[in-house]
Amino acid sequence: MPLVSSRGPGLPLVEVSAKHLDDYRSIVGEEKIEEILDLAAKLKGARVLHLSATAFGGGVAELLGTLVPLLNDAGLQAEWRVIEGSEEFLQVTRCLHQGLQGVEGKLDESMKEVFLRYNKANASRWVGMYDFVVVHDPQPVAIKTLLQRPQGKWIWRCHIDLTKANPETWAFLKPFVEEYDGAIFTMPQNVPQDLMIQEPAIIPPSIDPLSQKNVPLAKEESARIVRRFGVDPEKPIVLQVSRFDPWKDPLGVIDAYRLVKKEYPEAQLVLISSMNPDDAEGLQWYEKLARHAGEDEKIFLLSNLKGVENLEVNAFQREADAVVQKSLREGFGLVVSEALWKEKPVVGARTGGIPLQVIDEVDGFLVDSVEECADKISRLLGNPGEAARMGARGKEIVRENFLSTRNLRDYLRLFLRLSRE
Repeated sequence: MPLVSSRGPGLPLVEVSAKHLDDYRSIVGEEKIEEILDLAAKLKGARVLHLSATAFGGGVAELLGTLVPLLNDAGLQAEWRVIEGSEEFLQVTRCLHQGLQGVEGKLDESMKEVFLRYNKANASRWVGMYDFVVVHDPQPVAIKTLLQRPQGKWIWRCHIDLTKANPETWAFLKPFVEEYDGAIFTMPQNVPQDLMIQEPAIIPPSIDPLSQKNVPLAKEESARIVRRFGVDPEKPIVLQVSRFDPWKDPLGVIDAYRLVKKEYPEAQLVLISSMNPDDAEGLQWYEKLARHAGEDEKIFLLSNLKGVENLEVNAFQREADAVVQKSLREGFGLVVSEALWKEKPVVGARTGGIPLQVIDEVDGFLVDSVEECADKISRLLGNPGEAARMGARGKEIVRENFLSTRNLRDYLRLFLRLSRE
């Protein structure tokens, strides 16, 4: 877990562990590493800041925990800082996030005032000079506008699926975004048609094959870990790793599992979430899921609050017979690439960034309903040979497209383009 230091001037600095590009050569090949080093040589010494809302939990923190140290290893001067805010700010930014994902509702003037007040407070703590500033998601987006003399090239990185964004929410944020020099989206469909930024970059997220969540584990070790939580690795395991919230449709996953159990009565369902003990909404959803699971002892609701950290997620993904990502909205879904990297085919919803990773009938299945989801899970459970072939293809798709070295390369290319402009 990264450490956040408030010592010294400026916004809190996130301390990250060192990583080395040489360690990735055997995974992605010499050619890709040499390409990165050639690009980085043209940016040697460039000062880069990544600014996000939090250093803990979620895909953004995972991405930056690898990207920042690799930028440093490549010869740039990169750091990661986070903004600060109270519960009232968090409530407003949750509404912004939900609005960008398509929830109806209106940002009233008091909510806008809270958002701008905290952005201004964080802007007042700004120190340092950077060649490139990458601001992640909507929480800190107004800081550039509120600085008197913002320097360097500023880039807004949107990790959210904006295809069905609430027009009023987007209209509030759009003027702040358009003051940036560039923007990054996960896929072309996420770029709002009315966004006036030249050549938004398309950079899908990535996973770190050397992180604790993805490093190889011996079969005996992964089996031992899942047994610790009462799950039997000798019987079919259906797994979804995602937040307990409506957008990930965990209720629908339970419904699909119940259909699967008619054919495979020994099947087990494991739902794993990263939870904050202060997150009232997450706790409410946990209780809702527990009620929906009822008396079924083969449904396991697990989280970091029960001791499931990165190593345990790694083990469950390796022991799963079918991995599911039945999201209703999804920016990308790093857990899909994580499972594919472990040669596990994925049954995923046809939404957001999931179809970028899951090629239907190649490395998994794309589904649109509970019934389809159950049917494809049953197909994987009943055809282990086919599942193994799909998983092997999935690993190579991830190796080529969704590893952290590709993410680093794409950022370097964008920095070079913006520096020329």
